[in-house]
Amino acid sequence: MKGYLHIYTGNGKGKTTAALGLSLRAVGAGKNVFFGQFIKGMHYSELTVLKQIDQITLKQYGRGCFITSAPTTEDILAARAGLSEMKDILKSGDFDLVVMDEANIALHYGLFTFEEIKEALKNRADHVEVVLTGRYAPQELIDMADLVTEMKEISHYYNKGIEARLGIEK
Repeated sequence: MKGYLHIYTGNGKGKTTAALGLSLRAVGAGKNVFFGQFIKGMHYSELTVLKQIDQITLKQYGRGCFITSAPTTEDILAARAGLSEMKDILKSGDFDLVVMDEANIALHYGLFTFEEIKEALKNRADHVEVVLTGRYAPQELIDMADLVTEMKEISHYYNKGIEARLGIEK
């Protein structure tokens, strides 16, 4: 079975959540999943459950969320090390589904280049399905993708001062 490339992007809520849902569906079908998170290094409630599912391997390549400031050298090194590891994972074919959560944001902030991620995607094992999430997916990546979903914010309670809530946003 050929693996396809999915992009979940846009300014609306739900990109990572959609990738998590697909990951659960894949596990339900007997598939193995690698869920790699760029940028993110904090604890999110879904991580507690993912760590309990043997068919899902989870790894974070972030040191925290720097979105309100510029990335540090350490942030860049962490993301680059993550991409290097994920290149090997994609090529190995050991996982049926590979999620590169917030890879689009990592590209946007220059933590690695489009050419580097393009190489990783082109050199993956044929059967590996890949999901890249995050705002600001570049057009070149969208053009490569087999499926693109844009989450569009219509309204969000965060704009009314509601902070991220445990079990809903974090």
